Amino acid sequence: MILLKYIVLFIVHQTVVSIKYEPNWDSLDTRPLPQWYDKAKLGIFIHFGVFSVPSFDHVPSWFWKYWHDKSDMHSVEFMKKNYPPRFTYQDFAAEFTAEFFDAEEWAEIFNASGAKYAVLTTKHCDGFTLWPSKTSFNWNSNSTGPKRDIVGEFSAALRKKSSLKVGLYHCLQEWFNPLYLKDKESNYTGQEYIKFKVQPALYELINNYKPEVLWSDLCELKGPAEYYKSQEFLAWLYNESPVKDTVVTNDRWCATCFCKHGGYFTCADKFNPGVVQKHKFEGGLTIDRDAWAYRRNVQLSNFLSAHDIISNLVSIVSCGGNMILDVGPTKEGKITPIFEERLRQLGQWLRCNGEGIYSTVPWSHQKDTTTRYVWYTMKKTDEKMVYAVVLSWPQNNTLTLGAPITSTNTIVTMLGYPEKFQWTTTAGAQGLNITIPNISWNKLPCQWAWTFKLTNIQN
Repeated sequence: MILLKYIVLFIVHQTVVSIKYEPNWDSLDTRPLPQWYDKAKLGIFIHFGVFSVPSFDHVPSWFWKYWHDKSDMHSVEFMKKNYPPRFTYQDFAAEFTAEFFDAEEWAEIFNASGAKYAVLTTKHCDGFTLWPSKTSFNWNSNSTGPKRDIVGEFSAALRKKSSLKVGLYHCLQEWFNPLYLKDKESNYTGQEYIKFKVQPALYELINNYKPEVLWSDLCELKGPAEYYKSQEFLAWLYNESPVKDTVVTNDRWCATCFCKHGGYFTCADKFNPGVVQKHKFEGGLTIDRDAWAYRRNVQLSNFLSAHDIISNLVSIVSCGGNMILDVGPTKEGKITPIFEERLRQLGQWLRCNGEGIYSTVPWSHQKDTTTRYVWYTMKKTDEKMVYAVVLSWPQNNTLTLGAPITSTNTIVTMLGYPEKFQWTTTAGAQGLNITIPNISWNKLPCQWAWTFKLTNIQN
């Protein structure tokens, strides 16, 4: 019997190992998402690059585009007022100093946030790479500006100082790259830009830094997957690369790929559907509500509160997604105190409430049917456990939940609080009223939101 068990396990192992993904969406889309990603629930996004120098206006990472095309007159007037007439975007690179960039400090802050992975912008739409790419001569962080391999330091620090998975962002397009513009003019029938720039850079990132997340992006919703050689690259990534068993990718591999093809879907910036999705997704959120990168002209009112961030996290996870929370370091490489404070506040909340977030799955209900400031998650082990995350403290010390169907064995507790709660059924067969004792605010296990754990309910 034992021998038979090992034979079966061997056959299963060989079957999994022998799966070969073909360079087409029908095959690539069958690849299972590595389990670590669904369990993680929270990632950190870091927008950092030459655009961190001007760090101006509502979309700092698009500064060059807006200034060059005169599509945003705020940027045009800003440059006219503050810089000499012949100043170019490339001149900003020398001011991208990163003298305060400490990758280990970043790793400690991100780890304290409760995140499980962090994604760094290795190349945005301006083409500047944060690693010494052979395809970006003299327009990378090792040749100019910091004179450092930012990606290398970031990856090493995450693996040394935290438990976070390494994620790398890479934009497939570059606004003003002559090779890209030539291919674009030919209606994406040319291949020079892809052959000499995109494909070599992607292979460099994977082979040199071995990320667990590869976050692809487009600056313009243009170009088919056949132009970018996306399917060929993903087949190599899943079949032969050094991270073939652990890497996850998103859906931004061509103009029509969004929400259709890829490991997990991002669909649109700041995607938060509010209902369960059939496919694993990731919703983005910026701590500066209006910008992905650091802005020197940001106002205090633009920053999300800890409650705002937690509310978004809970709603996204309830619907089956992960949330990726964005921070923008300064050109010196510093995560400013308000960003750090929000990250540490989120981590403080997760240390108490993480049981109801990590490794959960969507329940039959997402938002409660009676009390609209309650979102649900679920775990199913030997006992079904449903978590009701309450985003506003109940009035009159009674929490009414309309969705759960109780049993005689139902137990109600609050994460971080030592005592069980009394409850009664509502007038119908479904729902319950939870009686909350008078708890002083300084005795509550956390701030901002509270998680009630319901064990042994029937639905």
